[in-house]
Amino acid sequence: MSGSGTRSTVSGLLPLDTTQDVKERGAGVTRQVAVLPVGSFEQHGRFLPLATDTLVACAVAREIAAAFPVHLLPPVTISCSHEHSAWPGTVSISAVTLHAVVRDIADSLRRSGVDTLVLVNGHGGNYVLGNVVQESAGTGTRMALFPAAEDWEAARERAGVQTSLLSDMHAGEIETSILLHAHPECVGDGYESSDFLADDRRHLLTLGMSAYTDSGVIGRPSLACAEKGKEILAALTDAFGAYFSLLTSPTASPGEQAPADGTSAVDGP
Repeated sequence: MSGSGTRSTVSGLLPLDTTQDVKERGAGVTRQVAVLPVGSFEQHGRFLPLATDTLVACAVAREIAAAFPVHLLPPVTISCSHEHSAWPGTVSISAVTLHAVVRDIADSLRRSGVDTLVLVNGHGGNYVLGNVVQESAGTGTRMALFPAAEDWEAARERAGVQTSLLSDMHAGEIETSILLHAHPECVGDGYESSDFLADDRRHLLTLGMSAYTDSGVIGRPSLACAEKGKEILAALTDAFGAYFSLLTSPTASPGEQAPADGTSAVDGP
């Protein structure tokens, strides 16, 4: 009998590079790029774990690291999930704290010779990440926020996801599909019958998620499948190529600066 009754942890979330691995990879590139997954610890209905956003961000970052010579960092696992506080298990930090954590990481990387940082954001409520990237100009660190809304839209279309990005807001078709592919052991029973839509959410930040959904779900998880999740990740990996080319170029022209606005996440607030 287990002591806590909690589910087992998911393996494979932490990069296992040695310092020698990082040194050798850095020697073969003109500019070193670090990739930082940023997730959250918040409710995702009764069938997805609290760590869903972190699992999604890590899945995207892991695929990127397999395709491009980047320095994969361990994830930030708790972020700005205050609008989910009505559900047990949700934990948040302030936007000021998240901003400071990311800036400290960027500063530390720069001191070790890595002057380019990509934030792979898995939670739509992390609005402050856009400000961190915006404020990076002139600091000596080149930054980008990935994926942008356009990247998610292209991935949605390529994978045959039926739900729009507006409707697929939380624990819906996209997130469930990614976990069915990357971590099927984390998807519990009930996603097939948990569809719920609430497209008009204009007061969400004032009232919180509980004003719009009793279950915590906004989307159509019943349409999810592992094949869609696989295609979504493949599409996002392809989309990252343009970011990598831009970030590793000697100079970016004024019209080609790395995207800095928005929260770049499928998961809504």
